[in-house]
Amino acid sequence: MPQITARRPEGDRTALAILVLAGLVLVSAAALLFSITTGASNASVIDVITGMMSGGAESTLSIRDRIVIFDIRLPRAVLGFLIGGGLAVSGAVMQGLFRNPLADPGLIGVSAGSSLGAVAMIVLRGGVLASVAHFFGIYALPIAAFIGGLATTILLYKVATRHGQTSIATMLLAGIALGSLALAVTGILIYMADDRQLRDLTFWSMGSLAGSTWSKVAGAGPIIILSLMPLPFMARGLNALTLGEAAAFHMGISVQRLKNIAIVSVAAAVGASVAVSGGIGFVGIVVPHILRMVIGPDHRFLLPASALLGGSLLVVADVVARTIVSPAELPIGILTAGVGGPFFLWMLLRQRSRLSL
Repeated sequence: MPQITARRPEGDRTALAILVLAGLVLVSAAALLFSITTGASNASVIDVITGMMSGGAESTLSIRDRIVIFDIRLPRAVLGFLIGGGLAVSGAVMQGLFRNPLADPGLIGVSAGSSLGAVAMIVLRGGVLASVAHFFGIYALPIAAFIGGLATTILLYKVATRHGQTSIATMLLAGIALGSLALAVTGILIYMADDRQLRDLTFWSMGSLAGSTWSKVAGAGPIIILSLMPLPFMARGLNALTLGEAAAFHMGISVQRLKNIAIVSVAAAVGASVAVSGGIGFVGIVVPHILRMVIGPDHRFLLPASALLGGSLLVVADVVARTIVSPAELPIGILTAGVGGPFFLWMLLRQRSRLSL
């Protein structure tokens, strides 16, 4: 009697996804090391690794190099990795929630809402928001950005979803409208800012990791990490949601709870990221799309892979931004927009026949 063996379904990319995840762990470590060791310093890679393993206590690093590496470059690399991972995972979650590959926090107004909250805190923290800023301390700015992003996300979902179906055209148009409204209010707040606030806001609005400190890591890092922690447990629900909300419900998924957790998590991650780095676009749409072409749409692997690849790409992009026009520094938001814009146009042209756009 012939033996019947189980075969993997055609198109199963589980083994490839695991291999890619392992490779991305190594890529992430290499990107962080590349960021820490690149720049005006006489320290070698070996010196840096030795200094980091010893905590800077016993190493061949000079005092100047220790300050540059541990107080300037390391917090900048850590913050960049957290922001890149948070934005990429947020994009993957929104694409799964809206069931289309064009959803992105930057494109549909969520980042603009977060920017509005952050700008309001920056400009008004000496006035009407003084007590709020004093109460929350270093978390005041990320929390304000989170509230702005959350409000925008909820409005967007309410407008774009009807009878359980989300329209891609409505979503994009509503995102443009909400983003424009948020930018209008942001403009009014900027008009009210003093000269010092205006200089800070101008550079901040272009997106940058300059001025990254351990206090900023302490302020935004925990919020980003906490917002991403529930997402791996949502992978099964997001996979089921690709079949439609009714099918997901019959598969035992609590669709409304899934939506609530996804919306809050995305708003928190994007809000905290925008609060400390300003507007950095296209990470949330480019990274998940690249990974879907390689490992497929399974969110069990897509979400952690997005975190690793998004963090690595933003860290490398930051190195390019601070060295390409050295000794000056190019805002990283300009770099990501210059690369991500053409990629988005290519993807839009590739998807338009299927999406009826």
